[in-house]
Amino acid sequence: MANLLFHATLMTTLIILLAPMVVPLLNNSTNITMSTKLATLTSTLPLLLFLNTGMNSITTNLNWINMNFKLQISFSFDTYTVVFLPVALLITWSILQFTNWYMAADPHINKFSKYLLLFLIAMLTLTTANNMLQLFMGWEGVGIMSFLLISWWHARTNANTSALQAIIYNRIGDIGLIMSMTWLAMNFNTWEMQQMFSHPQTPALPLLGLILAAAGKSAQFGLHPWLPAAMEGPTPVSALLHSSTMVVAGVFLLIRFHPLLGGSAFALSSCLCLGALTTTFAALCALTQNDIKKIIAFSTTSQLGLMMLTIGLGQPELAFLHITTHAFFKAMLFLCSGSIIHNLNDEQDIRKMGGMQKTMPITTTCTTLGSLALTGTPFLAGFYTKDLIIETMNTSTLNAWALLTTMLATTLTAAYSLRLIFYVQLNTPRHLTWNKPSETNMNQTLPILRLATGSIITGLLVTTTILPNKTPIMTMTLTTKLCASMATLLGLICALDIVHQTNKLTRPNKTLHHTALTQLTFFNILLHRHMPKNNLNLAKQSLMSNDTLWYETTGPMLMKMTNTALANKLSTANTGMIKTYLTIFMMIMLTALLYAPLYGTR
Repeated sequence: MANLLFHATLMTTLIILLAPMVVPLLNNSTNITMSTKLATLTSTLPLLLFLNTGMNSITTNLNWINMNFKLQISFSFDTYTVVFLPVALLITWSILQFTNWYMAADPHINKFSKYLLLFLIAMLTLTTANNMLQLFMGWEGVGIMSFLLISWWHARTNANTSALQAIIYNRIGDIGLIMSMTWLAMNFNTWEMQQMFSHPQTPALPLLGLILAAAGKSAQFGLHPWLPAAMEGPTPVSALLHSSTMVVAGVFLLIRFHPLLGGSAFALSSCLCLGALTTTFAALCALTQNDIKKIIAFSTTSQLGLMMLTIGLGQPELAFLHITTHAFFKAMLFLCSGSIIHNLNDEQDIRKMGGMQKTMPITTTCTTLGSLALTGTPFLAGFYTKDLIIETMNTSTLNAWALLTTMLATTLTAAYSLRLIFYVQLNTPRHLTWNKPSETNMNQTLPILRLATGSIITGLLVTTTILPNKTPIMTMTLTTKLCASMATLLGLICALDIVHQTNKLTRPNKTLHHTALTQLTFFNILLHRHMPKNNLNLAKQSLMSNDTLWYETTGPMLMKMTNTALANKLSTANTGMIKTYLTIFMMIMLTALLYAPLYGTR
């Protein structure tokens, strides 16, 4: 009976989500929000069954394609899927409700809400897939929907450029996934995950393809520029993109395939070093940004690097738990930033805010709460997973460089979070005085408060009910135990001098390091400006060389030389003397007389 109820409620949840896509009467933003709310409530039942019984299942519906091996439509409802489903639905419900207020003036709000729901469905297709083809369909689905949503305001050049940037960087990662799928099909003769996991060991090459795919989708260092650029889209898109879709898809891919990754020390070391580099680099960049959405976007990149590092530590369950807790406070931070931006007439520069705690108390309180959860403040959601990750890293015997850089990133996280709070909330307002921010609409405040509740209690609920399968080390020194909290406290202390700058608009002297971090260490300039410019110059020189060496020589110059030579010969024959003309005339007459009888006989 429990097994039947488990599967019935899960499939009912998926059907409820698909209903607004099929039924025309439900095809508006309010009904889409209500459908997502109903799906959220329905999805809690299988979660409760899982928590009580530990029930996992693989459901095969029908035979899909017959190739060299059978490919079936198969859904995997394991720990990751059953826990992720209600979390993603709850966050999407909150974002859709917020959208009804934020995008109320948009004439195509119904289409926008449908796109958000399709974004979620594509992500759920990825998380529930039990074979690589289904996973790839969800993988490409989130990529396509991100392109459509980032470029929603398509009249803006920056929005179109950012959407193209996102799709191109993700296509680089997709190459790695496609190559890995090809290798696995040729060597393992299957795309079913359980059959692939039964193989004892996998070479490093296909695993590196999976890591490349995750690096593209989760914006790891080298393929990271698209994520801060994606802030050109509407704020609800950013909230959904950074919390429960798209960017966590890459990390989720490695979590799902960790049985293959775990047998390769090289693949795990690559994840460890890539994650450590990403989390530190993104934290440094966030410290120098002034756009409120870009600060939160870089914090997402930093946390994704921490998740990647956790996979490199051999703790995929812990990385998944951090995805779960991070989703709540990151979605809340984006909704809070959207509420502030909307009330300040689309002002995103934190230097032009200030004093918001008086006019928007709910939003600013939740912003502070989300920032504290992000820094790992004790007893908030982020503390239970982030602190556990750092403890696991401190007690491991792995790369000391990764440990050092991650502790630096933890300190910087506290610094830029406190900087955001100072500039947005404290001191006197630095925005136009006729702006009167308000929080009167329930669709504006209720989703933020719902996510704030999740940001407080989710960490405790998750860590007490779903512990990692690998038991962490419980015995450690007091210094090791408090290392993460001390690093956070150090970052807060170092950032305290920022409070003296929030009431001054004087321009500080920019150092080279500050400018480099503001410009993402000139990554965009080098890759998107100088490299195309150099390629165009090289192409120009090549074309000019071809024109000079071959085309011009064999074409116009050859014709010119031929015409000149013929003209010279003819001009020398034309001397202007009367005897020459008489001689030519006589020759023509003789020729005519000689050939006249021949023509006459015919």
